[in-house]
Amino acid sequence: MIFAEEQYTLDAKKITLRSARSDEAQMILDYLKTVTGETRFLMSEPDEIRFTLKDEEKFINDHNQSEDKLFMIAFVDGEYAGSCSFEGEAGSRRARHRVGIGIGLYQKYTGFGLGRLMLQRLLAEAKKLGFEQAELNVKDNNERARHLYESMGFKVYGTFPNANKYDDGTYADDIFMVLKF
Repeated sequence: MIFAEEQYTLDAKKITLRSARSDEAQMILDYLKTVTGETRFLMSEPDEIRFTLKDEEKFINDHNQSEDKLFMIAFVDGEYAGSCSFEGEAGSRRARHRVGIGIGLYQKYTGFGLGRLMLQRLLAEAKKLGFEQAELNVKDNNERARHLYESMGFKVYGTFPNANKYDDGTYADDIFMVLKF
């Protein structure tokens, strides 16, 4: 689905939220490779990002043309800041009420409310589509994100111990959270 451009001001910064365009695929690939190196809280290491330009264009187009997927990007004062997305659970009628949520920001754009704004808009769109609950997972060592999700009403419903093993041999648990609309 397409998310029409919206403008906001946060902390004296001009925020633009909108759907991604396929001609922005390289910008988004570059972002993925950078942001996965900035934090241990995302799903992979930078060298594991192997999407091609065509893969990313397909991802963007699939989300833009879908009725149960949304890929939203954010700009701060005209600079690309990050993205968030949702995808409805497919496969059976029993799971169609559920939507999976993901979000990531360059570190320099965290801490002033952008993530909260993006999630608020994303969740509002999911609710409008008739989803009944949103689901996500967060690393147990990502206290800021977990606090944000809890403040927005997400509840912990399970933990996957040692779900992530880092290159230095340490581990992090995945905490699964759900928000019922």
